[in-house]
Amino acid sequence: MPLSARRILPSMLRRFMDSESSGGLVLMACAALALVAANAPSAARYTRLIEAHLGPMSVLEWTNDGLMVVFFLLVGLEIKREVLHGQLRTWPSRALPGLGALGGMVVPALIYVAFNLHQPATLRGWAIPSATDIAFALGVLSLLGNRVPSSLKVFLTALAVLDDLGAVLIIAVFYTGQLSMPMLGLAAATAVLLLAMNRLGVRHLTPYLVVGVALWFFVLRSGVHATIAGVVLAMTVPAESKAGGREEAGSPLHRLETTLAPWAAFLVLPIFAFCNAGVAFGEAGVAALTNPVTLGVASGLFFGKQAGVLGSVWLAIKSGLASRPTRASWTQVYGVALLCGVGFTMSLFIGLLAFAPTPEFQADTKIGVLMGSILSACVGAAVLRFAPRPKA
Repeated sequence: MPLSARRILPSMLRRFMDSESSGGLVLMACAALALVAANAPSAARYTRLIEAHLGPMSVLEWTNDGLMVVFFLLVGLEIKREVLHGQLRTWPSRALPGLGALGGMVVPALIYVAFNLHQPATLRGWAIPSATDIAFALGVLSLLGNRVPSSLKVFLTALAVLDDLGAVLIIAVFYTGQLSMPMLGLAAATAVLLLAMNRLGVRHLTPYLVVGVALWFFVLRSGVHATIAGVVLAMTVPAESKAGGREEAGSPLHRLETTLAPWAAFLVLPIFAFCNAGVAFGEAGVAALTNPVTLGVASGLFFGKQAGVLGSVWLAIKSGLASRPTRASWTQVYGVALLCGVGFTMSLFIGLLAFAPTPEFQADTKIGVLMGSILSACVGAAVLRFAPRPKA
């Protein structure tokens, strides 16, 4: 290979990985690949691959209970950073995205419940359309370039972070299985050890990660979903460079978040999408498009998210609790509210937890998530593409 090519290829790869839209594009590609694999003549190979056992768990279980802990660790680090040093550090800055996130979780859940009110077996999935996929949503937003003011990107990021926090709480409270008190006690003791390390001024990451692995094992065996271990670990990682300091740059939290971000975007989430987005449409049948789970999830994401986010934001601004994002028109705010309906990763994940005992509803969930997310992304992008820009 010529010397110039050896220089150009790494540079192109670096630019691609640094782009805000790249993670979302890779995620979309892996989801599409999963759909192709699940509907190809050789679909049985796809099923055998994700169900193959590696030690005590299958590939699918390692992905959902192992790799996704890395993603939730990153989510926890982002939440902590934004609250301590970022866009959520003051109550006024939390008001608009906080109320938007709240409305964007409540209204979709109510719409899902309305579709499944007389279906006790499917009501358990009420939280599926309440989540926003930050990678997908920001990926779509970044593709529009300077047509979208930076204030709206900040607003969407803050809203998605708070939305993720809500999803974590929902998983912890409503989708916990039968508890093992001894394991839960060991998990609590391990969390206390992590907190003590923080208070004693331990600033090296290795002890936190080693103890974090033990925490993951105890949480996995306790009945609480294993991904919660990632969030608990994140809350104990120091956000200061020195004990008692206030610097964020160079802190353990900053270093760990910077290291994990590309791994989550280009490995963890794509593998999750490939293992979980595959649904055989032939097996699901046309009836799956009109059943309560599919309609509840799709309608919750597309109609519920935009109504909940836009309605809450409008009330917050009109009541004086918050101000509209700088240089953003109401049409652009509506476009961002539409993008909040891209649920994908978190919605699929909650669906797997909600219907773990009833796999027949998981296919309906996947179809509903795909329908609602794709519709929200396409319509949201179109609204933002053609939205008039407010005069300076």
